[in-house]
Amino acid sequence: MHYARPFGLVLLALLLFTAAQGTGIELFFHLSYLLIGIVIVAYLWAWLNLRGLSVRREVFIHRAQVGEVVRERVTLVNHWFLPKLWIEVIDRSNLPEHGAGFVVYLPGYEQRRQVIRTPCTMRGKFRLGPVTLASSDLLGLFRLQRDIAGDNEILVYPRTVALPGFVLPGAELPGGQDLRRRAHHVTPNVAAIRDYQPGDSFNRIHWRSTARLGRLIVKEFELDPTAEVYVVLDMHEYVQQAWWPAEGTSNRRSQRTAESTEEYAVHAAASIARHALDQNRAVGLIAWGQRREVIPPEREARQLYKILEALAELRAYGSASLAEALSAESARFGLNCTLVVITPSPDERWVTGVQHLLYRGVRIVAVLIDAQSFGGGRSNEPVRMRLAELRVPTYAWGRGQSLAAALGQSALIDRRQAGVSPNVALS
Repeated sequence: MHYARPFGLVLLALLLFTAAQGTGIELFFHLSYLLIGIVIVAYLWAWLNLRGLSVRREVFIHRAQVGEVVRERVTLVNHWFLPKLWIEVIDRSNLPEHGAGFVVYLPGYEQRRQVIRTPCTMRGKFRLGPVTLASSDLLGLFRLQRDIAGDNEILVYPRTVALPGFVLPGAELPGGQDLRRRAHHVTPNVAAIRDYQPGDSFNRIHWRSTARLGRLIVKEFELDPTAEVYVVLDMHEYVQQAWWPAEGTSNRRSQRTAESTEEYAVHAAASIARHALDQNRAVGLIAWGQRREVIPPEREARQLYKILEALAELRAYGSASLAEALSAESARFGLNCTLVVITPSPDERWVTGVQHLLYRGVRIVAVLIDAQSFGGGRSNEPVRMRLAELRVPTYAWGRGQSLAAALGQSALIDRRQAGVSPNVALS
């Protein structure tokens, strides 16, 4: 609230009253009383304008994806018979490009609705609300505000795209169906049947055996012999780069931009996880960001949403390098397990970790994000050459390039540059 104008009127009223005391002119008395009365009435007008109001906020969805539009409805209700001549609704949401503010005239016992459509441009968890109501008197002397408690949260998943040209290494493990390891979740492999026990899920019931034996019979499952896929995401803070236009502000560290290696890496991880799940592969996620994020591989439909939910809030605040993360998690990677490593790092030390995993029979696919195309960082060409020497399929992705196009290009290009014959099969 700004006090310059009312303070000026009060000061003028005091001067007039002082002049009236000295001169005895009655007009000066009336003018001083009038000015004081105007200030009091103006304040009461603005104060009453904010009373008897409530705000209802209805969010139609609480989960969205980058590229979708979030719809919500804000309703302002006047519970008094007095009309509200000028009410401004100020939204305090932190969802990017979200503008839910509006100005209305509200008659007595009436309400006004506003439908807000906001395009989702950034992943993350965002707050919708709270709301601040603002009003003023007719002369504009006072501008008062009133905070209305209450907010909602919305989770925005990263965008995913189809990757028709991206090929993962083969899926079948040696030994076929002979794993003989029980699984607590439903898999395509039924190992045995047994009597129903309290707590067993109804989707495990074997109805033919139940009908034949006259009692509830459930199925037991064993682990799927299909090789697992781990998406390993490099969230080391010091290898990330962001591209800013020339007119960008100076305080960039606390800001986010869609044109950054962090956002590109998350977009690639989400799309590759979706692609692998569409191929009926068991997919997991490993990322060391602001916290250690490990999602064990599964092939169920809900697995994609578990991965997207983790990626939505993942930030590149990690203090551990990709080489350290691969070393710490190496015990998880079994024979013929497939790793999709996504990184903008030009550090060659993580390639040594990849080499050790290759000796153990782990299959590796590398997606290298070109940090130089974002305006900084060293070239990752030495990393590409070393991966080519190890016959690791490698894909390069630069700023502004389509992910589907980048992952659809042949990984043999790097091997030709390294002097390796392109006739050798990728494995």
